[in-house]
Amino acid sequence: MENHKRYETGADVMDQLFSQETQTYMQHIKEISPDFWDMIVSFGFGDLYGRTNLTLHQREYITLTALITQGAFDQLRVHIIASLKIGMTQQEIIEIIIQCVGYIGFPKAVHAMGIAGEIFKSLDAESTKA
Repeated sequence: MENHKRYETGADVMDQLFSQETQTYMQHIKEISPDFWDMIVSFGFGDLYGRTNLTLHQREYITLTALITQGAFDQLRVHIIASLKIGMTQQEIIEIIIQCVGYIGFPKAVHAMGIAGEIFKSLDAESTKA
């Protein structure tokens, strides 16, 4: 796939996953290194997420698991919100975290569950304001 098409595909996937606020926040990477930003959009979201054999839900299941396993909790926060945006339920996310306990141990799973709980609470608070 030519680079322009890869970038467009990645940008489309990012629109599906991330709010405009999150994408604006992510733009600081582009300011630091346009080449790195291109890699994130073209490869990360164009080449990987843009493939058709798995759904975005399935890809987010894998991504959440990988981020929890690595202890990449800042990115986990962003992907939990993205997972909810594409229609995953809070219960699905909780079950992913519980499933990880047996493979990664309690410390990372507890941390992940705490992050999920904060996100769920803030989203519930926002929905009651509306």
